[in-house]
Amino acid sequence: MSDLTTDELSRYARHLAIPEFGIEGQRKLKAVRVLCIGAGGLGSPISMYLAAAGIGGLGLVDPDVVEITNLQRQILFGQKDLGRKKLEAARDRLADINPHVDIQVYPELFTAANAMKIAADYDVIIDGTDNFPTRYLSNDVAVWLRKPNVYGSILRFDGQVGVFAPHLGAPCYRCMCPQPPPPGMVPSCAEGGVLGVLPGLIGTMQALEAIKLITGIGQPLLGKLMHVDTLSMRFRTLTLRRDPTCPVCGDQPTITEPIDYQGFCGITASTLPTVPTMTVHELKQLRESGDNHFLLDVREPHEQSISRIEGAVLIPLGELGLRTAELPRDKRILVHCKSGGRSARAVSLLRDEGFEDVWNISGGIIAWAREIDPKMAEY
Repeated sequence: MSDLTTDELSRYARHLAIPEFGIEGQRKLKAVRVLCIGAGGLGSPISMYLAAAGIGGLGLVDPDVVEITNLQRQILFGQKDLGRKKLEAARDRLADINPHVDIQVYPELFTAANAMKIAADYDVIIDGTDNFPTRYLSNDVAVWLRKPNVYGSILRFDGQVGVFAPHLGAPCYRCMCPQPPPPGMVPSCAEGGVLGVLPGLIGTMQALEAIKLITGIGQPLLGKLMHVDTLSMRFRTLTLRRDPTCPVCGDQPTITEPIDYQGFCGITASTLPTVPTMTVHELKQLRESGDNHFLLDVREPHEQSISRIEGAVLIPLGELGLRTAELPRDKRILVHCKSGGRSARAVSLLRDEGFEDVWNISGGIIAWAREIDPKMAEY
């Protein structure tokens, strides 16, 4: 057990006053290291509350820089951090919250090549990611290293929290989700949106579950999945069971080392169709030259209300197959979406329908805003 300094005894006085927690609980926190994968919407409250609580060591993995679209929910960062590497800003903020915490940062992607090495030095793993390859990777690494994996996910108004730990008798993430959904079926937060306070709620619950695991207080969500619907403020707790045929934590595991998680989740170079493509700079030149083209926007109406390229006609991708009669066959059709994924699928669909001169705008309206019209709002 790690001894507490005079300053720490004062700092954690409200913890020490809880009979079920007390000085032994605080010592347990100080003796433990937690790895948080992701320093975004979930990672912000996770890391801030664990640092404030007095965790001994905190590791953060995230390769990104702070963007203005982060600030609606990623409370670890502020206006002054725009353009900085997330983990540089995070380290400064967390050290200010609690200088007694040993903070280690890994400004890189959490991948099959580095995951085992990074996670080996930590006692608890917290999944604060927003993509399926990293979720499966963090789960597998936690199983192999016999460490609890505190899971959380968010989308729009709903969130989930659970604790996966086969070595403690609970199932793993693969027991709940043996196969990932097809690419594009479940939108990311960037595509589907997320209410800003939701990651604060779910991330705080993840931090709480980690503290319960470390100190031994209460009943962690081992073998449980808590679903939160914030619009009705309803909490449902589902019971999960370990799958004896699970390829990672089952009785006869077949996956015993990191695999190609991108490929496992169907995310490959061929996920998007190969279609004719032009850059936003080429689009700008065409528009300025007076070229007789048709600009098609395949985003959703609420997206176009945020930002739009003048003259673009909106037909959401989900409606496009039924509305091809609205498109000209005697003009070049240029298709854009938010970042280029949906528009590539739209171009492929139109080519299958017999449209020949159809082009995808690489990078979509985000590239247009960043490279052509910096006054345009990003989202």
